[in-house]
Amino acid sequence: MKILNILLSAFRALQRNKMRSFLTMLGIIIGVAAVIAMLAIGQGAEYSVKEQIAALGTNVLMVFPGAQQQGNVRIGAGSAVTLTEDDAQSISRECPAVQYISPGAFAGGQVIAGNLNWATSVQGVGADYLEIRQWSVEYGEFFTDQDVKSATKVCVLGRTVADNLFPESSPVDQTIRIRSVPFKVVGVLTKKGQNAMGQDQDDVILAPYSTVIRRLSHWQNLRYILVSATSLNSIGAAQQQISELLRMRHKIAPYDADDFTIRNQTDLATTATATTQILTILLASIASVSLLVGGIGIMNIMLVSVTERTREIGIRMSIGARSRDILTQFLIEALVLSLVGGIVGIILGTVGSSVISSIAKWPTIVTAFSIILSFGFSIAIGIFFGFYPARKAALLNPIDALRYE
Repeated sequence: MKILNILLSAFRALQRNKMRSFLTMLGIIIGVAAVIAMLAIGQGAEYSVKEQIAALGTNVLMVFPGAQQQGNVRIGAGSAVTLTEDDAQSISRECPAVQYISPGAFAGGQVIAGNLNWATSVQGVGADYLEIRQWSVEYGEFFTDQDVKSATKVCVLGRTVADNLFPESSPVDQTIRIRSVPFKVVGVLTKKGQNAMGQDQDDVILAPYSTVIRRLSHWQNLRYILVSATSLNSIGAAQQQISELLRMRHKIAPYDADDFTIRNQTDLATTATATTQILTILLASIASVSLLVGGIGIMNIMLVSVTERTREIGIRMSIGARSRDILTQFLIEALVLSLVGGIVGIILGTVGSSVISSIAKWPTIVTAFSIILSFGFSIAIGIFFGFYPARKAALLNPIDALRYE
């Protein structure tokens, strides 16, 4: 009953100065809302990056040529001519941890269909490319392994290319010209959207890598080899098997550096996740400064309240209130300010995150962790910054307090 009376007394004291109480809570409200919104943006960015990496495919390993060296100058990774079709076929045959494999080649140029044209990139890939990338054909079909072996002039269009070259008709079974070479369109890929770098993954044409190398590219070796391990746990084994096989095939001495580079999906995910986590912590730290400012506001107002109510404190003490009761009352007032501010801040931060997502087209994720963290922080701020004014009120001398004008 005594606690109830103290609570009621604290609420009455806050209601006497509604505007001042609201302005005091405003710092907590803004702080909590900012923390929730910033964490939501950071969590959304992390989720988006993970989704984009997952869109690369299942258990993916990417094998690139090494760096070409001219004299004492190394031109850069991927510039050497070290990967061949035989390398890819050997990986498929001799690496038990490898499930799918797709040699890769590049070409680009203007693509013509009737009186329309479109500049895009042409990727030469193997028949298992869609299995590795977890992609599918929306209509039509994908080219076969026989098409790859015979270097057939067939291709599959990404949605962006299909929409620009055939805006009003189906491109399947139509003929397009890539660098004046006619290709038959056998299918259209499902829409995949942008990747983590903001590039349109649908602005592409897929064709047999053998056709691209022989008909469109001046680079007669493979530009990369895309590999899918049998499972997530076998990525390391697949990487080691590929490395050992290529070193043997390329006759690399034990102490010489590889003339190829293998990158795995796990490394990409770890790096990207670490980056977004740092960004999230940075955003939350910046936003939490406003919570500290709100706490300072609570302390300031509570000190003013102690000064204004000195005589009231003296009267309460003279009729039997103990120092502990005065301490509890002022501490509860500070807690009420931070609690109400925290609740309103949570609502405002959640709504604000949705508004940011809809307007800026950024993914935002409000988690229970961010709500609990910001709400707990607001309570801690209330207790920390409210304790000193409450203790000051509790230590007042009743006689001096009664004499206070």
